[in-house]
Amino acid sequence: MSFDIRPENLRQWGIVGAGGAGFPAEIKCRAKAEMVIANAAECEPLLHKDKELLKAFPSELISGLSAVMKMTGASKGVIGIKEKYTEVINLLKQILPENISIHPLGDFYPAGDEFILVYAITRRVIPPGGLPIHVGCVVNNVETLINIGRARPVVEKYLTVAGAVKKPATICVPIGITFRECLALAGGATIPEPVALVGGAMMGTLCTDWDAPVTKTNGGLIVLPAEHTLIERYKRTPRQIQRIGRSACDQCTYCTELCPRYLLGHPIQPHIAMRRLGFPNIEPIAVAGSLYCSECNLCTLWSCPEDLDPRAACIECKSAVRAAGIVPHQKDAKPHPLLNERCAPVKRLMKRLGLSEFVNKGPLQEKTAETDKVRIPLKQHIGVPAEAKVAAGQYVKTGELIAAPPDGKLGACIHASISGRVVSVDSDILIERG
Repeated sequence: MSFDIRPENLRQWGIVGAGGAGFPAEIKCRAKAEMVIANAAECEPLLHKDKELLKAFPSELISGLSAVMKMTGASKGVIGIKEKYTEVINLLKQILPENISIHPLGDFYPAGDEFILVYAITRRVIPPGGLPIHVGCVVNNVETLINIGRARPVVEKYLTVAGAVKKPATICVPIGITFRECLALAGGATIPEPVALVGGAMMGTLCTDWDAPVTKTNGGLIVLPAEHTLIERYKRTPRQIQRIGRSACDQCTYCTELCPRYLLGHPIQPHIAMRRLGFPNIEPIAVAGSLYCSECNLCTLWSCPEDLDPRAACIECKSAVRAAGIVPHQKDAKPHPLLNERCAPVKRLMKRLGLSEFVNKGPLQEKTAETDKVRIPLKQHIGVPAEAKVAAGQYVKTGELIAAPPDGKLGACIHASISGRVVSVDSDILIERG
């Protein structure tokens, strides 16, 4: 196991959170914690990346988790994984050291939200606006910990390609490969003119360019017909969302009563944000709790009986609250007594989203995909863009440093994902094999 890894190594290797916003892993590992949690909940429908990685690379996961425990001084490690994955759990149990345990989770969304995960494992509520470290925890996802355990520059990305594809799969690709190539690795689409959600059905973004590059934070590609209800929802414009919300919201409060953060005791009330669509004179202070919205999209795609968009209303209110300079009063949160009874089962969620017709599997392809060129963005993480360290015409090898953040700035190093010649350098670095 890798017990001599230091936070500065993580910076050198360009390791960031392999999902979400791409927070540099070194920052978390400089904190002092009681417990390190491996987030293997993977609650987005149709995604299987983390489960497949645990099956294929359990030792690397344990090495990475142990390394983070040593860096943070944590005495305990916990792997949070759905209890239904008995094969993976039994595999892990055979190699777990004494200071690492498994916590089985229910099959609901959003079990992978770190606030929900930390509460499920520790019964501690992260305060509104806080971080897991505020209750003594550091949380990393499976792929991030595997990258740490491998102790080398990050040049590959794992992601599940699912939905309307011929062979749903979890694939390993060089960073900078195109979504079009990822689609081909899953056998291609089963429909003409496919559309995709990058990242997942619940918290993903609409793919408008199949030639866009895969980055360090992409975890899934959900391929759907253009006329699918999910795609139509994601295509709604802000004007449409506001107009429909003003005319149809009857203030039933389901968006609040089923909100995971509200159920944890956080002062967020999406129905008030919706009310503000019709009554814009409501002062921002009344919707200050919107700052604590995780944007999980459950209120919009699960809770609302009118198919409205409380999530978008909360995002709009966040901007208004920040513009007003309001800092909400934070206090200890007390979980709702019906927290466990109001979870959203993934199987039922998939049915509501219109995803039940698709194969819910994503076996890992054994080999890393090959490509003749990659386009590697200089900004694929939280913080400032990395600055190029190479120039057009220069030959680089796989794993070679090609960009780094300015000294003293939050960011991440970037490395060549294939060997070849640098063709151009702007906001991306284009490399062609050869």
